[in-house]
Amino acid sequence: MTSAEDPLSHFDDQGNARMVDVGGKAVSERLAVAEGRIAMAPATLERIRAGQVAKGDVLGVARIAAIQAAKQTGTLIPLCHPLPLTSVEVAFAEEDEPPAVRVTVTAKTANRTGVEMEAMTAASVALLTVYDMCKAMDRGMTIGEVRLTEKAGGRSGHWRRSEASGDSGQ
Repeated sequence: MTSAEDPLSHFDDQGNARMVDVGGKAVSERLAVAEGRIAMAPATLERIRAGQVAKGDVLGVARIAAIQAAKQTGTLIPLCHPLPLTSVEVAFAEEDEPPAVRVTVTAKTANRTGVEMEAMTAASVALLTVYDMCKAMDRGMTIGEVRLTEKAGGRSGHWRRSEASGDSGQ
């Protein structure tokens, strides 16, 4: 398939990697929501809750790391467009059974391309930060389930992951 047949392709007609030209697309409000989870020992979750982690406020630091990561996505992902973000919101939820912390990141921009990569990068870095801050007491933590849960704006419109039907929402 050539790039003319697939306007979202990151390869030109000769198969060379390229940044997709979005110059002809209309600027629109874009939103993406991503989430992820880090499973941990019950004692680790309790120490996070109690603010008893030697390195400090785990979720506060992870929130700042997520925002910084969203802003740096264009430098981390080779063919990703650098985007001026209008908003990055980071929320954490503590889960008791099994013990875990879930992060949800909402990224917004007014641009010609979406912010899915910014939201997923931010969620990933937030979870890596939790791991880094807690690894001395729990090296067995497991990061997973990083995924896009919603996107809005642009030509493809609104999309939301459908958990009830078990599909990916496509």
